[in-house]
Amino acid sequence: MTTAAAEIDSRAAGLGLFEKWLSVWVGGAILVGIALGNIAPELFYSLAAIEYASVNLVVAVLIWAMIFPMMVAVDFGAVRRVGDKPKGLIITLVVNWLIKPFTMAALGVLFFEVVFADVIAPADAQQYIAGLILLGAAPCTAMVFVWSQLTKGDPAYTLVQVAANDLIMIVAFAPIVALLLGVTDISVPWETLLLSVALYVVVPLAAGAFVRHRLLATHGGDEAAVSEFTGRLKPLSIIGLLLTVLLLFGFQAETIVARPLLIALIAAPIIVQSYGIFLIAYGWAKALKVPHAVAAPCALIGTSNFFELAVAVAIGLFGLGSGAALATVVGVLVEVPVMLSLVAIANRTRASFPTG
Repeated sequence: MTTAAAEIDSRAAGLGLFEKWLSVWVGGAILVGIALGNIAPELFYSLAAIEYASVNLVVAVLIWAMIFPMMVAVDFGAVRRVGDKPKGLIITLVVNWLIKPFTMAALGVLFFEVVFADVIAPADAQQYIAGLILLGAAPCTAMVFVWSQLTKGDPAYTLVQVAANDLIMIVAFAPIVALLLGVTDISVPWETLLLSVALYVVVPLAAGAFVRHRLLATHGGDEAAVSEFTGRLKPLSIIGLLLTVLLLFGFQAETIVARPLLIALIAAPIIVQSYGIFLIAYGWAKALKVPHAVAAPCALIGTSNFFELAVAVAIGLFGLGSGAALATVVGVLVEVPVMLSLVAIANRTRASFPTG
């Protein structure tokens, strides 16, 4: 075995071990969140109330901790060159806007009007389908940077993919939801949408660009200084992820314990959709020979959801205690475990993709 091959095998083994430990830690955070949410629900009520425009500010800070290292790593020179390799961006946009909302609607109808027809009342089924449609029409803004980082995705390309999705979401979200829900007037919660984009993209990107500029200026333009700095921040990212998981499950702990079967039924089509969309985007990227650093984030962006927007619209349209709102919340709970499993799949199949 050559030295280079041995080094690759060593890195792969180290990455696999990290994924296993991360899965264990996330599982622990889920259990602790559910336990604490039932033991001390008042604490989580208080934390849940720290929000503006349906964006929880505590979770926002934790997401900042997770995504900041990738923002520092963004090379704006590379951003300008993304147009030279448009395949990954095209896949992302087609999957997110021409496939994902419609497959989610179809799976909702299949599961709640056919598979679960004997155990879910028709009126409730329509509410759950509506919630799934809202999830399917809202591609992720923030957590994508975390998943991209865990797959060693290209920071500049990931940024462009997210930014393009956000721009399209401003004009496409309401018409798609209106079409699939059969309603004529969708009130988009602009405060939620714009605040989320500002908090999760604009502000951390500006801060990351500033820190990157200072690091390069201080170290004579040496990129190694940036890598060393982001490496030191990696434990902070993991802590942010674990605390986010703990809070999300703590917020819904009482519902999880009180209605576990219903949670599982709603989760079923979301899980099928997640793996299906990932396979479509990832397989398409492989067929087009897209480099892994672009292909992995490309598939993961289409799989995850902008849950703040989905929850806010569900509450606005159907009410806080509605089945639609519950379905969007289940999407939040399902996302992290499912996405970590997809990160593991992407990392284990890295050798099947071009590297440059």
